[in-house]
Amino acid sequence: MELTYQLHELDVAVDYILSNTKSKTLLFYGEMGAGKTTLIKELVKALGVADIASSPTFSLVNHYESDQGSVYHFDFYRIEEETEALDMGIEDYLDSGSWNLIEWPEKIENLLGENTQKLSIKVDSEDRRTLKFC
Repeated sequence: MELTYQLHELDVAVDYILSNTKSKTLLFYGEMGAGKTTLIKELVKALGVADIASSPTFSLVNHYESDQGSVYHFDFYRIEEETEALDMGIEDYLDSGSWNLIEWPEKIENLLGENTQKLSIKVDSEDRRTLKFC
């Protein structure tokens, strides 16, 4: 399954994700600048979070509360070893039943269970992306 969208159509991409995901743990793959954080910000808003989401690049995880419970946004770009994710308790987050939105999941691939949904974002042009369920 895939969807091609323009950046001003992020709401369409978010609806597509929420309508088709098989898991609340979403793994976002894509090159630097593909729009992973931008898409996750819209997803967090659609999940009912009142706060404005921001990238957890340095903190590794941001926690938000919504009508649907906790939402966690992870960015593992800066970690060098999987043990850093273990040290922060990634297993507890993954087992929490909360929404887990993970950027750069390839950095912790061995720690992820099977109850995940992989999403790939490909840059087609400056304002056009293709989102693919993997």
